Amino acid sequence: MNPSPLPGFRPWPAAFAARYRERGYWTGVGLYAELARVAAEHPARTALVCGSRRWTYAQFDQRVRRFAAGLVAMGIVPRDRVVLQLPNIAEFHIACFALFRIGALPVFALPAHRRAEITHFVQHTQARACVIADCEAGFDHRLLMREVMVESPCLQHVIVVGDALDLMPFDAVYGDADQLHGHPMPDAADVAFLQLSGGSTGVPKLIPRTHDDYLYSIRESARICGLTPESIYLCVLPAAHNFPMSSPGAFGVFHAGGCVVLARQPYPAQCFALIAAERVTIAALVPALALAWLESKARNQHDLSSLQLLQIGGAHLAGEVARRIPATFGCALQQVFGMAEGLVNYTRLDDPPERMLETQGRPISEDDEIRIVDDDDRDVAPGTVGHLLVRGPYTIRGYYRADAHNANAFTADGYYRSGDLVLRRDDGYLVVTGRAKDQVNRGGDKIAAEEVEGHLLAHPAVFDAALVAMADAWMGEKSCAFVVPRDAVPGTRELQDFLRGRGIAGFKVPDRIEFVDRLPRTAVGKVDKKALRARIANLLCAPRAFSLPADEHTP
Repeated sequence: MNPSPLPGFRPWPAAFAARYRERGYWTGVGLYAELARVAAEHPARTALVCGSRRWTYAQFDQRVRRFAAGLVAMGIVPRDRVVLQLPNIAEFHIACFALFRIGALPVFALPAHRRAEITHFVQHTQARACVIADCEAGFDHRLLMREVMVESPCLQHVIVVGDALDLMPFDAVYGDADQLHGHPMPDAADVAFLQLSGGSTGVPKLIPRTHDDYLYSIRESARICGLTPESIYLCVLPAAHNFPMSSPGAFGVFHAGGCVVLARQPYPAQCFALIAAERVTIAALVPALALAWLESKARNQHDLSSLQLLQIGGAHLAGEVARRIPATFGCALQQVFGMAEGLVNYTRLDDPPERMLETQGRPISEDDEIRIVDDDDRDVAPGTVGHLLVRGPYTIRGYYRADAHNANAFTADGYYRSGDLVLRRDDGYLVVTGRAKDQVNRGGDKIAAEEVEGHLLAHPAVFDAALVAMADAWMGEKSCAFVVPRDAVPGTRELQDFLRGRGIAGFKVPDRIEFVDRLPRTAVGKVDKKALRARIANLLCAPRAFSLPADEHTP
């Protein structure tokens, strides 16, 4: 066991850790060690499919170990941080498990992140390396990384999948797997990786997950979802998201000895073709994509009969949409409600239709301790909506290097304040009614209002600004910025281009901007966002029937 926790990581209190080990939740097995076990048991089974490329478990494990050996040769050591910003390609999983093997920590970034976010991740974690794609969706990540390197002396290596130019090619990292003999495995109690929060304040906070806690969540998720070596999972959502990674996600499928098929794009035509060709049995979507799939199904002739389970999570699923899924796809629906910080809830495969359609499931562990409280942290009556607090064997006790934020995000006795408004039914199932945090959920991408407002206020023509959610039939929510100009009113496109120039992810740029003389205030002087949400709701046109854009691309 490591002599001390990773600096900046807040571990579980000793009594809780001992209980979780005694009850068999934490087994002392690392994430790479689990993959190696499966590779030894099922060496010839197909583990990973990426376009025309396919790997058996033996081949996948060999690639992982060779890449790990190359990282060691480059000087990457245990507990070093390495930012991974890759699309849904095999190299994401190869690099990820290679880092797990040597005890270095992946820092998961999304392909949509830009200079502001990546610079923060690198500098906040003091990352020594980044792994990127050359270009993705028309954006050159190599140019971005050159800017980040200038601002970040800690960053020594940039590894590129594709045309590396003068940077390090991904394939050039591969070394001799035999050189790993004698290199210690990481302690399962140590931090395995840093994941991104969908929080409501500033840039995303970093979530430290250990091998022990994450593997427990993976094992239970795989069991609840009925995964077997015959399971074939289509990874539609960005691979770095917690949902497609571990609920049960790709990692759960690897644990079960099944096959992961990577979808480079989430659009129905491409995904339906993959389902038919690979005989996919399980996939996971956010509600916005579920709508797109539903609308496309009637126009699509692909054979989707292999699909057994469609999971929906990441945002609220309307009941009328939920009812259409089993009938349209001929498969089971499973609602998933969770958070990268830990807690995961599932409807169960044998649940009656009422639970499946009307609730967001129940927790995976008997030791998931849930409280539902009012604004003063007093427990509310059963069946009453309140703020969700949680602690348990796979829910973190603090964000990485964020003491000030942790003081507000966690109670004194270790409960995480999720920011969700929920009610708990008599049967223990949760119904999510909304969010208390100041956040926009744009098709599953979480946007912290405070971050975007801060960037808007940097524009010389902006005196004040507030960002709120507005309803959208396609995305669930989009963002609307209310802006108080100083003198002359800037153009909407001017402000949007300004924000892009600030280096924030494109999904964070407001979809709509309204110019106002002043922002409404509450009695205590805070911006009245409830009034702003009501205002934009009134401004929006009457609801229209949902229709999928002709190119099937997410707006």
